[in-house]
Parts: sequence; C-alpha cells; structure tokens
Amino acid sequence: MKLFFISILFLLHHFSYLAQDHSGSCAARKSNRVWNTKSATLTETEISETEKYDVHFYNLDLHMNNVSTYLDGSVEIHATANIDLDSALFELFESLLISEIKVNGLLVNYSRISNKIRVPVNALAMSSFIIKVNYSGTPPTAQTNPLGGSGLTAGSSPSWGNKVVWSLSEPFSAYEWFAVKQSLTDKADSCAVAITVPDSCKAGSNGILEQVVPLGNGFTRYQWRHKHPIDYYLISVAVAKYVEYNIFANPIGSTNPVLIQNYIYDNPATLPYFIDEINETAAFLELFTTQFGPYPFANEKYGHCMAPISGGMEHQTMTTQGFFEKTLTAHELAHQWWGNHVTCASWCDIWLNEGFASYSEYLMLADLYTGQQANHMAQVHQSVMNQPGGSVWVLDSLNEARIFSGRLTYDKGAGIIHTLRYIIQNDSLFFSALKDFQNTYANSTATGLDFKNHVANFCNIDLDAFFEEWYFGEGFPTYEVRYNQVGNDLLLQIKHTSSMPTITPIFTNPISLRLFRQGLPDTIIRFTITSNADLFNITNFGILQGTIGIDPGNWVINGNAGVFEDNTLSAISYNAPSQQNLLLIPNPTQDFLSIKGVDGSVSYEIYNANGRVIKMGRVDKQERIDVRDLQAGSYVVKLLIDNQQHQFKIVTIR
Repeated sequence: MKLFFISILFLLHHFSYLAQDHSGSCAARKSNRVWNTKSATLTETEISETEKYDVHFYNLDLHMNNVSTYLDGSVEIHATANIDLDSALFELFESLLISEIKVNGLLVNYSRISNKIRVPVNALAMSSFIIKVNYSGTPPTAQTNPLGGSGLTAGSSPSWGNKVVWSLSEPFSAYEWFAVKQSLTDKADSCAVAITVPDSCKAGSNGILEQVVPLGNGFTRYQWRHKHPIDYYLISVAVAKYVEYNIFANPIGSTNPVLIQNYIYDNPATLPYFIDEINETAAFLELFTTQFGPYPFANEKYGHCMAPISGGMEHQTMTTQGFFEKTLTAHELAHQWWGNHVTCASWCDIWLNEGFASYSEYLMLADLYTGQQANHMAQVHQSVMNQPGGSVWVLDSLNEARIFSGRLTYDKGAGIIHTLRYIIQNDSLFFSALKDFQNTYANSTATGLDFKNHVANFCNIDLDAFFEEWYFGEGFPTYEVRYNQVGNDLLLQIKHTSSMPTITPIFTNPISLRLFRQGLPDTIIRFTITSNADLFNITNFGILQGTIGIDPGNWVINGNAGVFEDNTLSAISYNAPSQQNLLLIPNPTQDFLSIKGVDGSVSYEIYNANGRVIKMGRVDKQERIDVRDLQAGSYVVKLLIDNQQHQFKIVTIR
C-alpha cells in the first residue's frame, strides 16, 4: 500500500510563529500512518496469546546519542502469568538485532518471525518471570517501515538548529525501539529508563531522575524511575544538548510543591524566548487540580523535553514538545489526567484522551484569559461544521488519521464535552463528576461507555440519547425559530434539521434562546427538544422586542437557519413530523430486543465497549434480536436500514 504523509486538521489554529516547529498541535505529530487499532503486527489470535500474562515493570537500559537513532542496550519485561504459560509473545521491530534473551537470568532459545518473538517461560499461573532482551540496531523510518517509522526519530530544530533524538510511540510504534507488549489495557505498574549519552547531552524520561552518573569515558548515564502505572506508548526518551530549567507549582491541597522540570535547547536564545510561556505551566497545573482532582504524579514531577515536532506528545510526567504556547502547553498537561492517569481502553475511545485535553484549553482560557474562550469555542464549532458528518467514536479504524482527526476526535470531542456541561447545568456537579471519574478509574483504563455510565449515575441523569446522537452518531443540528405574539403570550416553534439525517435524524439536547422584552430585562430560556419541530407557549411573557438569539452561550455545535415571525402559529398548531428515529425496547433487557420505528427488515451489529463486533444479523418486522448469549453490561447496537441509513443505540444487558 502506498501511503501519503500529509498534515491533518490541526487542533490549534492561530499560531503566529514562522518556523516549522512553531506550528501544529498534539494532533499534528500523530499524523496519518495506517494501523490496526489493536496492534501493529499481531493477529487477533496472537493478541489473545499476549493476554495470557500481565506486565508489571519495564526496565530499559540504552546507549544513545542526539544525532543518530542507533541504539544498543537491554529491556527487561517483568510479568506475571495469568494461566500456566509455556511461552510469552511480545514485539520488537525486525531491524533491531537480538544478541541474547534470558528468562529469570538463564539464557534461552527463542523463536522470531519478523517482529514477533516467543520466549519459553514455563511459568505456573500467578507466578512471576523476567524476560531480558539484549539488542542493538537502528529503528525504522517511514521509508523502512511505511506502517510507522516514528518510534524513534533523529532531527534538527528548524527554528533553533539543535539536534535531537526522541521517541514517539503512539499508537503502536513502541516496538520500533524496545521490546514490548503493546496492549492499552495492560499498564505496567512502573518503569525505569537508564540512558547513557555523550557528556555534552542530557537525557529526559519518565518519573524522577534518581542519578546522573559520569562514567569517565566521555559518557554520562541518566537514571530515571517512574513509580506509577504507565501504558506502553507513554514511556519515552529524549536526548539533546539541553539546559535544565525548573519551576514549581503549588496546587491547593498539595503538601509539597510540584516540580516542573524542563529540558530546553541549549541555544542561548531559546529559554529567554519561551520562559514566560513555560512559567505559565505552574498556573495551568494549579487550575486543573481544582477541576480534575490532584495532579496524579505530584510525588515525582511534571516537565517538558524539547524536540522538533509540530506540537506535543503527552509522555507521562515529561511531555515532548516542539515549542511553548499556552493552549498547546495546557492541552499536553491535561493529558496527565486524561490519557495518562486514566487511559482510553481502546483506540475507538481516544476521545477520553484527546477530547478532554482539547476541552482543557477552553477551561484554561476561561479561567486565566477571560474573554478569549468564546472565540476559541467558536473556532472549534466552525471546524466541526466544515463537513457534515463524522463520529467522535472511532469504529475500529485502521487509519491513524481518523483516530487522531483534528475535526472529530479533538474539536468535536471538545465541543460535546461543552454540551454535556450545559446539559448537566451545574458546574459544581459537572466538575465533581470529572473528579470522581478520575478517582474511580485511577491508574487504569476506561471506555466511552464507562464514562457515560459513570457520569449518568453520579449526576442522576439519562445520557443515552446524548451519546447516541453526539458521540456515536454523526452530524449536527441547524436550528430555525418561528414566533407569533398573541397578546402577552409568545408562541415559539423551534425546528431543527440534521446535517446527517440518515444516521442521526434528531438531536434531543436542550437548546436555549435569548428573548428581548419591551420594558423588561432580556431573558434566556432553556427549551426541551423532543422532535424536529417543537411548539412552546410562553404565557404572560410580555411584548417581544428585538432579535431572538439561538444558543447565546454557544453550548451546542449548531447551524442557524434564522428567526422568523409567523402569524400562522397558534396554541393548537401541530408539529411537523420528526424524521425517522428508531427505538430498541425494552432497554435494559436480559433476553430480547424489539426494533420500533421502521417497517421491513433491519440488519444489526452489536459492539462491545471496546468497539469490537461480537454479534450481527438481520431481523424482519415483528422479529426480535436475541441477546441471551451476551454478558451483562453496556453495548452499542448499529441498526442498518436498506444499507443506506444507520443509527446507533446504547443498550444495557442485565
């Protein structure tokens, strides 16, 4: 397959820097390589094989420099067998040569087919083992591995001239530079990274810098250790001629200041240029602590390593960042909660990482740059509406550009969180729900349905329709308002059309109107939407004067078809019929589901919370879907009508 490496929609739209590594975003660096959402090279059967053991510690010991990606060293995988286990399967890119493998200190023979390595471990269930891989070589580039080639990169900053070697493993490039089990749901309990580099360089990584050891031979060893659970793609290295610049944050409730450790290019002009932007990181960390809960890694650090990327990558406790700009820095910092502390359980639900980090930009502007947040959200909404369709949920995509779509995962992802906040209509409750979610899923992984269920229970609201329409569904509404003044009463009709009516025919989120009254203060009224044309009679309203404003707070991604006076409206006017909206009943259920709202036969696909199809079929009218073979839990059902229309429904199996 021939792949074209092109820029995707950027998360940030307004940088004024001219240099190449002064433009872009978190999304920009995660460009459109093609990947399976489970693993780069493994089949489903092989993925199941890797689930037979759990990783609890990675120990990397590498020799590197800042001009070449060539490395040599070792990786230890400390793991526990879930069942009696003859061999363990892991990945390492084929260009990296293995000199030996030991299991529990003893040399072993192993099998290797391309990137797949099987090592005999002969471990009983619940017993631990250590695999140590000694290897060397040059990781692939985009030319030598067109399905990746960015696990480890050597480059020069076009702005500052500094030479850097850095890692970027998301989503499945970790195996390009170290031996690894690439599973989102198997976080290691901790990791250690030792990097031996020329004396002129520094090496940054995760956690605490426990030791810097001059070896007396022109090389220095940097020993980092991270004592928190970490997903494979968040382990990182960065090597360059850096200067270290440290500041501290003092979040509310923290017993000690939080170190913010920055490795900045040693170019004399770089730190002075960015110092004010870097210093703001402390205020961002203090703010997010009040909104999301305690900084998850406060007993270690937060920090940055500069590398020539057009944006940032949220490596745990030490983001790799190309430059410093407030929305980018806030975005990457927010990932320490959204993506690192709690990680998406599948790439289908990358929204839990990127949508919330993107919305954190808005939260930062609203609190620290009051007045700028409105234009920011307007740009987010406009980005989404540049095209009519697209879902925030990624349907087991093979395309990384879709996983990291700036328009859908980032912008629409941020926009629907803003709408969720509007639906909850209580900021204290909204942020308490976010904190409780972080606490409940701390150091673990979660799906979009996990988040939906958690917030629905915490806030005591039904979020099924919201997620069906905005998260799993596609498109956005365009509203039209018609009104008629009858004495002191005001008759209003709120209509809306969908940009993708064959997928999401109706959006049932509430919508607010700003109404101006003669001789009285203007008022904002929130209306419940149940159809594509709802009629409301506001008694004793007074006399309407001026314009009616649709969604004055810009809470909902929407188009505006205008406001019109309509003297034909009356209290007994009939609503226009809604577009077809299907129902699955009963819901919850424990045995069968009936489809209501369509004549004829309907095909269906049932997805589990990780986005995998587990059941499919076709039912005729009056037939039911048998779900007695499904375990209790939440599922997504895709209903297909005439192979042209489809809708997503959330069902609960008891």
